[in-house]
Amino acid sequence: MCRHAPLRFTVCPTGAGHSLGALVEGSGIVSSIRSFQELAYVDDPAWPGLRDLLNSSSVPTTVLPPSADQARNTLFRLQVTARSMLGALALNTGGLLVDHGWLRVLGGGCDGLPDLASVNRLGEPGQQAQPPSALVVAIDVLGGRFAVNGGTLPAEPGEVCYFGSDTLEWSAIGGGHSAFVQWALGGGMAEFYDALRWPGWEEEVVALTPGQGLSVYPPLWSAEGRGDVAGTSRRSATLTELVAVHIDSAAQLGLTPGGESG
Repeated sequence: MCRHAPLRFTVCPTGAGHSLGALVEGSGIVSSIRSFQELAYVDDPAWPGLRDLLNSSSVPTTVLPPSADQARNTLFRLQVTARSMLGALALNTGGLLVDHGWLRVLGGGCDGLPDLASVNRLGEPGQQAQPPSALVVAIDVLGGRFAVNGGTLPAEPGEVCYFGSDTLEWSAIGGGHSAFVQWALGGGMAEFYDALRWPGWEEEVVALTPGQGLSVYPPLWSAEGRGDVAGTSRRSATLTELVAVHIDSAAQLGLTPGGESG
């Protein structure tokens, strides 16, 4: 049922039971809660490299401005350092609107686009807190989600998976979070989403707010919707609404969506 071929990224090996930091940074198990200062003020932060990637992006990309307080809180709740791509996005951006806004890469939150911690329902860190079984890191305009596998998705720990609005299933796409961001900024989505785009999609997508996506009828997982994407009816809807509809549709069809954070 899955139409998406593996993207063949490089995945950093991690072991089962590792913290969220281990999954996105390749670090070992963290046994204590780290302060914001420990997470933010690190040697070799990822932001300068990410900023270079953004400046050289091959697709139109908007960096949403972060709220300083929300960014600090997001990084602390994630418990990842600014050395990681995930930490750099949380601390320095409100999120990214990639390729006219088709993909919303999550960061510190902005203008209706939720932050990484909130969309994954991460509370205040504590000794008993467990990393999420799937960490949602991006949402596309159709309500499809990209998530880092923490143990419940069909991939190695730390690998990014995609839940498609046309398949209602998770599939491994072949790499980790940093490589995923590089792929998106490098124009990889053109081929990946080719069957789900229609003439004039750019104008429809760019008119949306960061927290909005497009609800499609007939749904893309149906034969009618999949067979004539251009002929579908589309209206704006919140990303939260789209994600909830896809999860409910998967359940009604007897599929196991998994990784239902966000």
